[in-house]
Amino acid sequence: MSTHIGAAAGQIAPVVLMPGDPLRAKWIAETFLTDATCYSEVRGMLGYTGTWGGQPVSVQGSGMGQASLAIYSHELFAEYDVATIIRVGSCGALTENLAVRDVVIASGACTDSSMNTHRFGGYHYAPVADFGLLRAAHDAAQARDDVRSHVGLIFSSDSFYSSRPELMKPMVDHGVLAVEMEASALYTAAAAHGRRALAICTVSDHMITGEETTAAEREQTFGAMVDIALTAALAVGPA
Repeated sequence: MSTHIGAAAGQIAPVVLMPGDPLRAKWIAETFLTDATCYSEVRGMLGYTGTWGGQPVSVQGSGMGQASLAIYSHELFAEYDVATIIRVGSCGALTENLAVRDVVIASGACTDSSMNTHRFGGYHYAPVADFGLLRAAHDAAQARDDVRSHVGLIFSSDSFYSSRPELMKPMVDHGVLAVEMEASALYTAAAAHGRRALAICTVSDHMITGEETTAAEREQTFGAMVDIALTAALAVGPA
């Protein structure tokens, strides 16, 4: 049992889906997993384990932001020997090439966070996805006719309400598709532990058009993203 996750040894599967919202974790477990049981309610950050396609899968909430995700991903990798974490969350579109409910598969994660600046002594580390998971997720998304998917860079921001939104324009000019708050920390944690990680996000808000989904839609929809994540995880395997 780790400090922030109340699971005993063996209760968490080698593959973990990680939404930010613990209620989304509950919805994923109840909707997609067979015989799901709750292994943790510590701090209200729910975690479940069940099976999908006959294979064990866990779902663990991470909370909002890189600092919170870094805690949960570290404990999953270091104390529960998790092999693969796939973030399944929401993001804001930064370009007109994306639409609300499109799926973004993040090949890499830019950031304004100082976490990696401190970790690497001022050098600029480039956090990237596991290529096997990335390719499998792309293939799974391309096999569907009910979702538009995009592979590319995402921006992990430390601020949900930015006081300098104009600073995002150079990022968009250099290919960044969308903004969220966790992927950079996840990719860095996976690299540090020699594990696999991927972020798959559904566009919940559009920063240009102003279109947005409701809180209930963000919590209990976006099923295509979850199915893509599960398909990719099982295609690659946990090791």
